[in-house]
Amino acid sequence: MVTSLVPTEDEVMLRDAARGFLQESSPVSAFRANRDAGRTYDSGLWKEMAQMGWTGVLLPEDAGGSDMGHRAAGILSEEMGEVLAASPFISTAVMAATALKGAANDRLTGIADGSSIYALAVDEGPKHAPLRTGLKAEKSGNAFRLSGRKVFVADGAAATRVLVLARTAGSPGEAEGLTLFDLDADRAGLSRSAKHTIDERDHAQLDFDAVEATGDDVVGEVDGGMAALATALKAGQAALSAELLGVSAGAFGMTTGYLKERKQFGRTIGSFQALQHRAAHLFSEIEITASAIANAGRMMDESPEDAEIAVSIAKARATQTAKLAVSEGVQMHGGIGMTDEFDMGFFMKRARVGAEWLGDYGYHAARVAAARSF
Repeated sequence: MVTSLVPTEDEVMLRDAARGFLQESSPVSAFRANRDAGRTYDSGLWKEMAQMGWTGVLLPEDAGGSDMGHRAAGILSEEMGEVLAASPFISTAVMAATALKGAANDRLTGIADGSSIYALAVDEGPKHAPLRTGLKAEKSGNAFRLSGRKVFVADGAAATRVLVLARTAGSPGEAEGLTLFDLDADRAGLSRSAKHTIDERDHAQLDFDAVEATGDDVVGEVDGGMAALATALKAGQAALSAELLGVSAGAFGMTTGYLKERKQFGRTIGSFQALQHRAAHLFSEIEITASAIANAGRMMDESPEDAEIAVSIAKARATQTAKLAVSEGVQMHGGIGMTDEFDMGFFMKRARVGAEWLGDYGYHAARVAAARSF
């Protein structure tokens, strides 16, 4: 399928509005202030995002959304990444909104107005592996009892609701027998432990001790949870790729600005050809990755069932490009790039955590290779 990568007029307007708002309301200095105050994100900023309709970007109008699509969600994610704006946008407005699209409107309106914050509890080991889910959901009369642990749950400490993948049949590694539940985060037996990560974002460990869930809590079909979750995961991966592109662009902008200002031997260091070559190479990588991410967003909008390769290419490229951007940024800034007083380190840390969340480079490269019979 051939998709157009040319932005629409609405997408251009959305990017301009998002960039202006974020640069004024959430510059990188605001991220530092949150870090120093022990906040993983600014709840006031999240409310403003909801008021501007960002939280409903993937939701239908009758649920309070704008239904602009995944490419629009990617544009918002990219602009957030460029200034390191922390929020539960990907967990809530992207993944939860996608997984719950067929649910009752009362759940969707909570996402649209920003009152509901969702976390997606999938992984149980050091790497992204949904099919390895072992958390048990045992039948108990007309209900289920969930027992087990989920780790590296983004936005897990602040969430008001949790989408949790549990095994109702089969064994770890099997796609069948997995069920997705939508639970209140304060459900009896569910405990959350905030975990410190280098990017200073909200991540948590969730422990389930005979947590009761009813049939009303099931998203999709019992034993068919991956059908409900697969598109949501692709949506999250596409949006995260866009955020990492924004991280790359933010690091690149800081670096080129420094090359134009810093003087050595009586000349700006940006006049040295070796550094020009490295900056030009990084610019080229960012542009190629931007095309891959735009394509992934378009594919998610036009044919989500066929978007797996496009999304994995985008996530793999975004991971490597962000790694290159922050590494070059730290090195070309010299000693100052390694200090906490300078912002470049924040970009490096976010790039590192973003690389792992929802599948690292190896995970997505393997999916592309398998799809192409390598």
